[in-house]
Amino acid sequence: MFEYFPDNYPWSMAALMTLNAGAVMSEIDEACRDLKPMASANDDAANDAWHANWSAMGDRNERLAKVDKAAGNNLSAGEKWLRAAVYYMTAERMCKSDDPQRFETYKHMLSCFRSGVEQRGDNMEWVEVPYKDTSLPAIFVPAQTSEPNPPCLIHFDGLDVMKEFLYLSGVAREYNRRGVSVLLVDHPGVGEALRLRDLKLFPEVEVPAAAAVDYLETRPDVDANRIGIAGISLGGYYAPRAAGFEHRLKCCVAWGAIWDYGPITEGRITGSGTALSVSHWEEHMNWVFGTSSADEILETARRMTLAEAVPNIQCPLLVVHGGGDRQIPLQMAHNTVDNATSSPRADLKIFGP
Repeated sequence: MFEYFPDNYPWSMAALMTLNAGAVMSEIDEACRDLKPMASANDDAANDAWHANWSAMGDRNERLAKVDKAAGNNLSAGEKWLRAAVYYMTAERMCKSDDPQRFETYKHMLSCFRSGVEQRGDNMEWVEVPYKDTSLPAIFVPAQTSEPNPPCLIHFDGLDVMKEFLYLSGVAREYNRRGVSVLLVDHPGVGEALRLRDLKLFPEVEVPAAAAVDYLETRPDVDANRIGIAGISLGGYYAPRAAGFEHRLKCCVAWGAIWDYGPITEGRITGSGTALSVSHWEEHMNWVFGTSSADEILETARRMTLAEAVPNIQCPLLVVHGGGDRQIPLQMAHNTVDNATSSPRADLKIFGP
């Protein structure tokens, strides 16, 4: 992985994520260049500067989008609004959960994202998935096919991404080109569900997954017998867990495997573990889980094991993993595939070394 900040993995990863989502390389460099001297500190002052620089880049693109819109250049305006959304998303990523600017920046991102896809005329739909006494915000993107009711993939997020990032990174587009509709869901613990609805993550993710299946079964443009699930990053736990207990799911994709989140979390708490994905990691975990201490984080994480779920998966399973993954050991991918003993087909694809 190219590391713009060799002494700050979370910042380096976030910078690359912006590129995946449509950022411009020169603007990435402009936002990051004067952050280099403070990257190793990774303290509150450094992360405030991170927020300021990326927000400024978002402000510029939003301003230019409005100029394009006024001139009638709607497609150009849409592209700039979406770049603004990427930059605001990146700005709020390193904020603490109780920082008011986090929520203001996030809401600003949502507004820019909506303006961007509307100006481009994207074929997508904002939907609400009924869930308990509330709902889960989601984006439905129909397949590019003449088939009246194509298959649909429910796509869950990871620990620290959101449905807008998945959309901007082209996940839905690539499935759509292959005749598969996609439902990008902000489930409990991530994105809008966490930030604006205070829904916390819990290990039994088959519950929100079942709610997504229930919703899709009501849509005439989806084949209810061909609904699958995928998850990225920590979604490598979510998707197999859901497939192990929700058998209406007909396929499962773990985009990065997480066989057992307990040891990963314990190592990070003690400072001996794998690389972190965000600044203020422990504070972020308490926010996501609704916990208040490292012990409570670990108690929840130890329940996030696939030892029971994976042998119970009855649909095809695909696990993809990076050979040089610095956050999750490759062995967890092997564990996931090797234990899928009831799956009719379990494949592992390893990228890189």
